[in-house]
Amino acid sequence: MQPMPADWTRALAVVAHPDDLEYGCAAAIAHWTDGGREFVYLLATRGEAGIDSIAPAECGPLREAEQRASAAVVGVSEVEFLDYHDGVIEYGLDLRRDIAAAIRRHRPELIVTLNHRDTWGGAQGGGYWNTPDHKAVGRAVLDAAGDAGNRWIFPELIEQGLEPWDGVRWVAVAGSATPTHAVDAGPGLERSIKSLLEHKAYIEVLTEQDPEEYVRTFLTGNAQQAAARFGGRPAVAFEVFPR
Repeated sequence: MQPMPADWTRALAVVAHPDDLEYGCAAAIAHWTDGGREFVYLLATRGEAGIDSIAPAECGPLREAEQRASAAVVGVSEVEFLDYHDGVIEYGLDLRRDIAAAIRRHRPELIVTLNHRDTWGGAQGGGYWNTPDHKAVGRAVLDAAGDAGNRWIFPELIEQGLEPWDGVRWVAVAGSATPTHAVDAGPGLERSIKSLLEHKAYIEVLTEQDPEEYVRTFLTGNAQQAAARFGGRPAVAFEVFPR
């Protein structure tokens, strides 16, 4: 894997749920914000359907608060929510439009999202089936990166004062089974662990393990798995789509 491009200053991360980025790539984001780069998080839902024992009306605000605290650990202060319903996001024009609007507002050079493919396995299939939300949001992000730069797609955004932004240079997909690039996970790994631990309510119902043991094992294991293709260094891997 090649090192991730470094000649950029602004990034937008777009995912479906609270904790998606923390499981996927928070160590990279911590490293980037340490270097002075700007990051904004955009979440399609508040994760309100994610905890069986907590009703959505209570769960949504709880998970939003955990996400904001989690983002702060890795140097991200701006977190936005689109208020789609957790678990039933559908790919379509509304989703593309909302993401394109955010791209025009924030004008990133790099967009980060999560695996949009049917499974967490390789190109030939296999592995765990991906969730509908991940697939819908990831695919919409890849399309919206182009929509954001075309004034004739969603012209109503111009009426809202959102001029086209054709400055997206890369979309980087975390959790891909076919990564092309990577970032050294070492400098940001400890903060990525603390960041995921901020999702306390979610983790407590997800595993019977000690939360820190569970989080540390998961994140360090992923980083070590990527090391084999990145000069032996623990890494966060991405599949990068240039634009």
